[in-house]
Amino acid sequence: MRYRFFATVPKNMESLVVEELQALGVDEVSETRAGAGFSASLAEAYRVCLWSRVANRILLVLREVPAATPDALYEGALDIPWEDHLEQEGSFSVDFSTSASKITHSHFGALRVKDAIVDRFRARFGSRPSVEKGRPDIRINVYLYRDMATISLDLSGESLHLRGYRKQGLSAPLKENLAAAILMRAGWPAEAEKGRPLVDPMCGSGTLPIEAALIAADSAPGLGREYWGFTGWKLHDAGAWEVLLDEATSRRRAGMERLPDIRGYDRDPRAVSVAIANAERAGLHGKLHFEKKDISECRPVGQNAPGLLVANPPYGERLDVQGGLPALYALLGQTLKSHFPGWRAGVFTGNPELGKRFGLRAKRIHSLYNGRIECKLLHFEVSPEWFVSDRAYPRPLTAQERSDGAAMFANRLRKNLKHLSSWLKREEIRCYRLYDADLPEYALAVDVYEGEKRWVHAQEYQAPRTVDKGKARVRLREALGVLLEQLDIPEDQLFFKVRRPQRGRDQYQPLAAKGRFMQVEEGGCRFWVNFEDYLDTGLFLDHRITRRLIASLAGGRHFLNLFAYTGSATVLAAAGGALSTTTIDMSGNYLEWARRNMTLNNFDGVYEHRFIRADCLEWLEKNVRRQKYGLVFLDPPTFSTSKRMNHSFDVQRDHVALIRRTMELLESGGILVFSNNQRTFKLDSAALADLHIEDISRQTLPPDFKRNPRIHNCWKISRQAGS
Repeated sequence: MRYRFFATVPKNMESLVVEELQALGVDEVSETRAGAGFSASLAEAYRVCLWSRVANRILLVLREVPAATPDALYEGALDIPWEDHLEQEGSFSVDFSTSASKITHSHFGALRVKDAIVDRFRARFGSRPSVEKGRPDIRINVYLYRDMATISLDLSGESLHLRGYRKQGLSAPLKENLAAAILMRAGWPAEAEKGRPLVDPMCGSGTLPIEAALIAADSAPGLGREYWGFTGWKLHDAGAWEVLLDEATSRRRAGMERLPDIRGYDRDPRAVSVAIANAERAGLHGKLHFEKKDISECRPVGQNAPGLLVANPPYGERLDVQGGLPALYALLGQTLKSHFPGWRAGVFTGNPELGKRFGLRAKRIHSLYNGRIECKLLHFEVSPEWFVSDRAYPRPLTAQERSDGAAMFANRLRKNLKHLSSWLKREEIRCYRLYDADLPEYALAVDVYEGEKRWVHAQEYQAPRTVDKGKARVRLREALGVLLEQLDIPEDQLFFKVRRPQRGRDQYQPLAAKGRFMQVEEGGCRFWVNFEDYLDTGLFLDHRITRRLIASLAGGRHFLNLFAYTGSATVLAAAGGALSTTTIDMSGNYLEWARRNMTLNNFDGVYEHRFIRADCLEWLEKNVRRQKYGLVFLDPPTFSTSKRMNHSFDVQRDHVALIRRTMELLESGGILVFSNNQRTFKLDSAALADLHIEDISRQTLPPDFKRNPRIHNCWKISRQAGS
């Protein structure tokens, strides 16, 4: 006997379910809105329930009835022989949805159908089945469209995306059938057939890797389910169902022996734990690899042929849109280009504008829905012809194209490097300023960062209006060519910016969002630096000695870092033996950067190391804990104002009040290290005469910055003895 069925799917997955039905041997398939209709035997419908990876529900159509009024709906439902489907003592529930119809209230519609079923049983048997919302014997689905009601039995019972392996998820997890659709659109079934690897660098609760494994292992997605909508149905064919289960079990057993390498990474250790637990419940113990790892650290494993990288990065408000999300997408793109050549990638996002941050052109795009959010699946070929060039500076001139002035610039670089070399070697310094507008014609600041590679960060001081722009540009191109040649680096290790006069926090505002971070070392500690996204790199080199001083003073003290930026001083304080650290900054991006710096150095204790996002001025006013600190580093901006502040801050005007408020947090014998970068700053010693103040500006000025002694000011402040 053949029946009419309907497979429901999320929007834009209709063609996928049609392909799936045809592959399962079902004929007479017709694609329609929100699913596909088909004709099949009961055994064939069971096979669809067991094997469909993308469907939500499989509905057996009982009848279509006119339902322009509640009474018409009731009469149509009353006329169906429910006693053929449900025992008198059984249970049922009704799901009702309506569109473009006179009955607009779904709950009311469900009640009318429920009443009809109950009344039919009472009239015939004097008793009635019970209503159960959880897991009834049969679930009835009613879809009312343009006053015509389609009444069906829901053979799935619960949505088919519920495979049975995910007991817990994280925020906004992908539904399993959406994950399967992403993998199918990305071409994973063909890749898996060839034994190619799969990597998910942001795996969350592991849904994409687990679904990828089920596809690769030829494992029916419904094998792990405990509940079906047909097992309590009177017409259920238990024998046919058992045959299908045996066949699926045998196919899974064989498929598990040929699983390719599938890996999921996430920076959140809780996510990794959840993913491992979900994989265990999916019967994939020892078959998948999950590991705590940052996106920037993801790499292909072994000698595997190129495979598929698939990712579902966040696209809502979970990261700061101004910096976090664009930088995250850029980091993912850079990781692809740098470490996954020859691979294919499928990136699923509800914010396709962020896809432009990858630095790759999408080869094709599919639209899919995550709930009500229209999302795009971006397909990438990780190959140079698909790369988007992102060089941020004019073409450097070759030696043959340069003037004699460029030779003077090259000589000065060599001279500076020779002068600094013994000091750099003796102090084991790997990040330093090599050149700072020593020659007026070549007005650049050049910093060298030695890490996995040698990176050069060059900043051109904005030329006065009196300087001819054409000549200035030629000299810049000469300087860039000389830097590449003298420091023996390729172009992708040279980073260039124009340094314009900044006010306050302007120097911390994003210039780009490429999200490329590199590791460097200082004082035995490691730091993340970023050469492209901000004016500064995240590590102020002129504060090198100041940070060393903080490390020497921090032992056995509680440390507070105000206006903390990327937390480099916090890292040195922790390395110096601070009992605890408190890091405060207004920027969520920089606070997260500070947290990453601490984690990089294994200082990630929740109780010993606190990170607070706040306006430091307001925090000083409102701090109700009034915890005392033995050491405070106070490095405010020259001038600051923002949407989060209802006032402005000027370090010259406001420093006395700021210092006094901060001193209130010092415990007996405590020390305040106060620093700023305003070149014309004058400390109001008279207004602070009751404090012991030691000017350590010269002592904290490193040799590579002595060409410009006004680059920063620094004082060590404590209470006078007896005060």
